Formats: sequence, C-alpha cells, structure tokens
Amino acid sequence: MSGLVIVESQGKVETINKFLGKKFKVAACMGHVRDLPRRDLGVDPEDGFKPKYVEVKDRAAVVKKLRALSKTADAIYLATDPDREGEAIAWHVTEVLKSDREIHRVTFNEITKDAVRSAIADPEKIDMRKVDAQQARRVLDRLVGYKVSPVLWSTVRKGLSAGRVQSVALRIICERQAEIDAFEPEEFWRIAVSLVRDGESDPILQTNLWRIDGKTKRIPNEETAKSHIEAIAKQSFSVKSLVKKPQKRRPSPPFITSTLQQEASRKMGYTAQRTMVVAQQLYEGIEVEGGREGLITYMRTDSTRIADEAVAAIRDYIDKRYGQKYLPNRPAIYKNRSNAQDAHEAVRPTNLDRGPESLKNVLEKDQLKLYTLIWNRFVSSQMVPMEVDVTTVQMEGGPYVLRAIDHVMTFDGFSAIYAEGKDDEDDERKDKIPADLAEGQRFDASKIAPEQKFTEPPPRYTEATLVKQLEAEEIGRPSTYASIVSTILEREYVEKSGSSMFPTELGIVVNRILVENFDRFFDTKFTASMERELDNIEQGNDHWQEMLSEFYSDFEKSLDAAKERKAELKELVVEQTDEVCEECGKPMVIRWGRRGKFLACTGFPDCRTTKSLDEEDGPQPTDYVCDECNAPMVMRTGRRGRFLSCSRYPECKTTRSIPTGVTCPECGEGELSEKSSKKGRTFYGCERYPDCKHAMWDKPVPTPCPQCDAKFVIEKTDRSGETTHRCLSCKAVMTVQPDEQAA
Repeated sequence: MSGLVIVESQGKVETINKFLGKKFKVAACMGHVRDLPRRDLGVDPEDGFKPKYVEVKDRAAVVKKLRALSKTADAIYLATDPDREGEAIAWHVTEVLKSDREIHRVTFNEITKDAVRSAIADPEKIDMRKVDAQQARRVLDRLVGYKVSPVLWSTVRKGLSAGRVQSVALRIICERQAEIDAFEPEEFWRIAVSLVRDGESDPILQTNLWRIDGKTKRIPNEETAKSHIEAIAKQSFSVKSLVKKPQKRRPSPPFITSTLQQEASRKMGYTAQRTMVVAQQLYEGIEVEGGREGLITYMRTDSTRIADEAVAAIRDYIDKRYGQKYLPNRPAIYKNRSNAQDAHEAVRPTNLDRGPESLKNVLEKDQLKLYTLIWNRFVSSQMVPMEVDVTTVQMEGGPYVLRAIDHVMTFDGFSAIYAEGKDDEDDERKDKIPADLAEGQRFDASKIAPEQKFTEPPPRYTEATLVKQLEAEEIGRPSTYASIVSTILEREYVEKSGSSMFPTELGIVVNRILVENFDRFFDTKFTASMERELDNIEQGNDHWQEMLSEFYSDFEKSLDAAKERKAELKELVVEQTDEVCEECGKPMVIRWGRRGKFLACTGFPDCRTTKSLDEEDGPQPTDYVCDECNAPMVMRTGRRGRFLSCSRYPECKTTRSIPTGVTCPECGEGELSEKSSKKGRTFYGCERYPDCKHAMWDKPVPTPCPQCDAKFVIEKTDRSGETTHRCLSCKAVMTVQPDEQAA
C-alpha cells in the first residue's frame, strides 16, 4: 500500500476508494478521535486555557485500526471535511497516530474523481490557524456550558444545561414571545370597491380605497367605515392616472447552507437537521450509473462563489435546454455577505449531466427532493431575469382615491425552473386591470365591501426564519445552524406547533435566569463579536489564548456574582399560591423539579411536604363508564396530558384517551380521541393505532356541516378568541355563538 487516506465518515470510503484504485487504502476516523473529557472541565484557565484532550472511548477500535494501517503506508493523507472542524479532526488524528510517515492534508469541495485525484496530487499541510480557531470555539463553549449550567441546577432544577450560542437562540425566541404577549391588536377596516362603466351593469375593475383627502388614513372602526361607504356610493370616479412600468426580477443566488435550510423548510417542511443529513448523503456519494460519486458540492458554506468551469457548464446547459433568450450575455456574479468566510463554493450539483429526471430511480425520496431543489436553484441562478409589467391605476371621486395594481408576466426568465419561497404571504391584492382602460374614463361603484381587520403581532419564528435571523445577527456559522435549532428543541426549551416555534415554560424560566445573570454573554451583538474574533484567529490576526483570557476575566466576575445571588435567584422561578400545607399550615409555592413543576411547602427544610399539581387540580367527573368495572370515569392530567381514568383507582387501573365522538375518516372503524405528543401538544388520533395511524391537530367536532352534510367539522380559535367550525370537505366556515363555546 502506498497511501492511506483518512476521511471522517464511512459514507465517503467506498466513493473515494473507487477513484484512487489499489495503491491507496481509504479508512474512516468516524469524526473526532480526541476531545475534552465528558465529566471534567478539561480546561485550565490558570495555564493559558490549555485543553486536556483525551481519546474518545467510542473511537478506540477505530484508532487502533488507523495506527495499524499507518504502519504499512508510505504516506498518510488526511481528507477530513474542508472547514475548521475538519481541520481540527485532521490534527487530532495526527496526534493519536504518532506516525513517522509523511502526513499530508488534502481538501476537496466535491467528491468526484477529478477533485479527489487533484487534491491527492497537490497536498498541503494542516492549517494550524483553523485548528486554533476551532480550539478556541471548543474551549469557549466548554467554559460557558460547564460554568453556567450549575447556576441553572441550583436555581431551577438539576440536569439543565446552557450553551453559548444555543442560549442566544432561545433568548431570541423568548423575546419574540414577550413581544407577542405584550401586543395589543388595533382594529382597522379595509374597503374594496367594484367599479362599472357608465351605463353598464357588470363590474370590470376591483379596487381598494387608498387615500382620503390626499392622505393615507386608517379607518379605525365600523362606524367610520360605514360613513365612508355611504359617501363612496354617491361618488362618480374617473381614471386619474394609469401607469405601466416594466420590472425585472432577478434570480436568487445559488444556495449557501442557511438559504438551503430555509428553502427546504419552506417548500418541503424539512427541519434544518433533516436537510443537512440528506445533503451529507448527496455530498458523500451515491451509487449511480458509471459508479459511486458525490452529487453535490460541500454543503457547509457561506459563499455564493461558483467555480469558473461550473459556470461555463451551466451556461452551456441553459443554452441547449432553454435557448439563447434565457442565457444572459455574461455570467451572473453574486456578492457574498460581509462576514462570509468564502472558503468554499456555493452548494451546487457536481455533474450537470445528472439531472433530477435521470436520478428518479436511484435516489431515495428525500434525496431526490433536495437534489432537485439544489439543481433548480443553481440552474436558475445563471438565467436571465423574469420580466413583469406592473400597472397601477388610480381612480378619483371627490375626496376619495381608489387604487388597483396588476402584475402581468411578459417573460418567465429564470422562473421557468425556479421560484423562491416566502416566509410571509404578500398581503397586497393583485387586481386585473382591463387592457382598454384609459385616463378620463368614468365609473360608478357597483359594490362596496368593507372588511374588518386587526393589526397582528410579529410572527413566531419557524426553523427557516430562525436560521435567517441567526445569519442576520451573525450568530453561528454554516456548520452550526442545524445543531443550534435541534439542541433547543431536544432540551425542551422550545417546542413546535406546526412550523411555529414557541418557548416552553421551562425555556422561559431558563432564559430569565441566564439574562438576569449573564445578560452580556448571551446577547446577540456580543455573540456576533465572538464569531468575528474566531474569524480573526483563523486569519492569523489574533491569538486564541489571548482572546479567551480577555473573555474569561469578565465572565468569571459574572459567575461569582451569580453564586452570591443564589437564594435571590431561586425566588425568581418560584410561583406563589393560595395553597396551605396540610402538615404545618405554612403557604405552599410552585417550584421546579426533575419532573417539572410541583407544590412545595415554604417551611422547607423543616417541613418537606410536596404535592403534585395534578393532585391539586383533582379528578374531574365525566359521563363515561369504565369498560372493566362499569364505575364512572374521571378526567385526570398526567405527564402526557389529559386522559380518562377509572374512579375506583387504584383498585381498577383502567385508563383510556378522551373520545371526541367522531369516527375516524380514514378507517371508518375507530373513534378519534384526544392524545398528547411527547412535547405536550394536543392532537387527535384514531383509537385503533397502530393499525390505523390517522391523526390531526385540529379538534374534530361531531357536528354535520350545514352546507355539504359532511359528518364532522373541525374547531379553530383565532387570536381574538373567536371560535369557528370549519368543514374539511367544502371549506365552509361557521361562527360558533358564545353559548356554544361555553358548552
């Protein structure tokens, strides 16, 4: 064997082995082979923040194999991922091998034969600046996590943890929740006006009231709206202005990590973690016709740069597939963000001869969807703009000005293959403006439709918009976005309802303690400044131990202050109640424990009486009867939400989900019943599970639809508290009267 090539994952081994042939042996180190110890701090602030690395126990067999292989190799090539983490892994592998063989560092942006062979032919040395930047981040995260988490243990409960970047993401979500809670909706009205030409009866133009007395005014209530409607009905309107402007809408740049995660979330509902797992598979290699190869370039990148040969290939593809009119005169060049490292290309297909259609029978469902998304975005990024004519008409009648806006696409351009998803729906109404409309033409109002609206609070974050916000705040890097989101969800500091992210009660309490004690260190601007410090280390402009020393001097002061305030901080998370201890008569309060909230006597430690909050609520009688003993059943609340329990418990331990009275629409046999997810969110599923896995989030109500006779409707409640019944078949919406809601 002449060469040993060490990669990170087993998925790359087979792919790269075929490219290099029998003279090389390819083996995987399976990620980090050394790390800081799990149970100790592993960092000595008194000795220049020297890290104490230990070999990862799970990698013992891997390291033994790599050492054996290295002894028979003429040269060793470290081909771990081309980023800071990959550079650090390569360095750690070097340290554990202790080999006297010549060791090279090789990197490639795509796992294709040409890229891999080219890298092997032109090896480099390990970039210790990248290693130092990764060490600085690792030590920084360890110091914050291991020093701050005990503050949470002593004030909230054992087992909680804080993270340098994840806690900032939690703070962002909690602050958005605070904005929503403090928001007070304001009523306003919109007025739509249908216009007819003089002497005609059919309306030809839909408009909206835009200005009154030359000003844009908000109509605050129904009374004001009615007065304007009466006045508008008496007016005759003429075309004041008619303006048609051509617009060019340019394509979006090829994907970087953050935009790939955002689009996969918007268009396919993928979590950031799921997106990166599938992208990793496409990058590492798929068995295709002609052999195994990587189908996309490296997916952890913040650069929109494209290699010249890839640009030439895509322009040739566009010309042949779509024609000259879709090909711009010169290649599109996209500007990177100011903080982009620009270490890699954008995410793109590695081989334009492998279109999505050719891989339908090769790729798994998720792989094909993501590959198609990447393919379409890349191709469209080098196509000509979409052309749109935007026509705006203003109709004047007395003090009122009505307006209509029409968008007509005159050339599809890049949109022939791709349209970017949106986080928020465009609320502006698009109206069809007649082609023969001209200035001076007169119209009358035929129908005036008022619409009550309310201002809305800022929207909750989704995974897509949270990643977008983290990127905008310069928090985290391409390799960390997915782990940031998954961590706050796994710790149950945040939960998802549909695509929206909510801070849990625990998350709000944790954030309160962190902000109260470490406001500066969990601030978005400070965290972004630390990211820039890490960039400076990688660029050789700063020393990693000096940066840590500067950070730690202030951080240690905050830690000492938090320890002194331990008793005061405990009270921050305590909730007062009217409950009195049955043992000593002292007040009881709500505290946090390993299993959540519970009632505790304020006489602790002299009185150790505690009580479950479920006990305090007490079982609620119902009309249901136990199937086993015919005793009445009661409603109880457990860790997984509400359920029915036999009133003779513990003699009879029968339980069941709460039925809705609606037969499962999928199997037609079981009944839909109330259930609770692992995150505590209520949903409704078939009682025949797992034979029938039908489930829905909205509450089914056994009330027939009055319009189409569907057997049940679903119940929804909006922000104002109004409850409606909606038919899933005909989409009818029925308002539920207050007495019905109470029932």
